[in-house]
Amino acid sequence: MKFLVTLFILSTIHLFAQIEEEVIIDSDMTFEESIAGINIPETIRRNLVLIDVQYYSFDEKLHQGQLVVHKSVEGDLKEIFEIIKEIKFPIHKAVPIVKYGWNDDVSMSVNNTSAFNYRRFRDAGIVSYHAKGLAIDINPLQNPQIKRGKTIPEGSTYDKSKPGTLTEASQIVKEFRKRGWMWGGFWRSSKDFQHFEKRTN
Repeated sequence: MKFLVTLFILSTIHLFAQIEEEVIIDSDMTFEESIAGINIPETIRRNLVLIDVQYYSFDEKLHQGQLVVHKSVEGDLKEIFEIIKEIKFPIHKAVPIVKYGWNDDVSMSVNNTSAFNYRRFRDAGIVSYHAKGLAIDINPLQNPQIKRGKTIPEGSTYDKSKPGTLTEASQIVKEFRKRGWMWGGFWRSSKDFQHFEKRTN
């Protein structure tokens, strides 16, 4: 009898361990894969790192994604995504933008959270903070950019009551600001609710 009880306990522990370890993989690239297909200046490339992050998606299941970021903010983003996971703030998915042909519009249209993207500002020749790995966009469909009455991405809406939406009261916004990041939701000329950047260099 004692043997059967022990066996039952061990089986139960094993079952719970399997359940706890179950993670849906949204992205599992190598670093080289995550930056392929685009010419990146060596001054930028040598400072980039690929990090794994975990989060609960809108299906309420645990997922693993990846972000390409500047090495100086690796610690910040790992800490923040631990909090995102802990409080179960939903992230639709986080996949390096190479999967979408380095096209920000395509990435946003599928509600992808992304960081590094070697591109310049729209209608300008200035390199963006995304191009340095010092910016991240979170849940673009819940947190659009609103500029001159236009909402980007197309079809997105900003509703503070919806899960996955960032507001000035959000713990995630506070955690970014605590670490010296700027949030586009506080900008005056336009509101970019998905966007955080850290002006470290």
